[in-house]
Amino acid sequence: EHFVQHMIYKFQEVDENLIITPEEAIFRIYRDVRFSKDKTPYKNHVSAIITNGGRKNFRDPGVYIEIKSNELNFYSGIYEMNKEQIYNTRNYIVSHLNEFNKLLADKNFKKYFGTIKGEQNKILSAEFKETAKIQPLIANKQFYYFAKLPQSKILSKTLTNDLMKFYFAAQPMNNFLIKALK
Repeated sequence: EHFVQHMIYKFQEVDENLIITPEEAIFRIYRDVRFSKDKTPYKNHVSAIITNGGRKNFRDPGVYIEIKSNELNFYSGIYEMNKEQIYNTRNYIVSHLNEFNKLLADKNFKKYFGTIKGEQNKILSAEFKETAKIQPLIANKQFYYFAKLPQSKILSKTLTNDLMKFYFAAQPMNNFLIKALK
């Protein structure tokens, strides 16, 4: 809880519109086993999503931090999108394709995340097919990016600074996605 609060404060130094508490950000450690074959009652990681709305908001770009015993994962971007948001994002990419490609090619983005991940639609509407030939990511239903940090970083004195580097590398793409959603 203290770590998440600390990261919230660090992100708020950059984004004064970020309003969230650790309680809203941290996911429970209990698994929902009702419909799962695996009846293990606890998750093997702890996690938090730092964005306005916290764990109840998967539709705005934010930061998701997941700590396991052997690694730390840093995620950003958008994981869950409704049909309207997917359509708006695709339209925005079509009309701002050069900007999108520049953000993907940005040396910091590539260094920290590589590229955008996410499930893709197998069939696209006709208006996006030409762009898909040039930029296949337009078929995505999710636009997220992530990095795995080694176990040694979890208790490192530089963890906060390292996570802020990932945060800053994600910001330009997150800002693009925020505009695309509207």
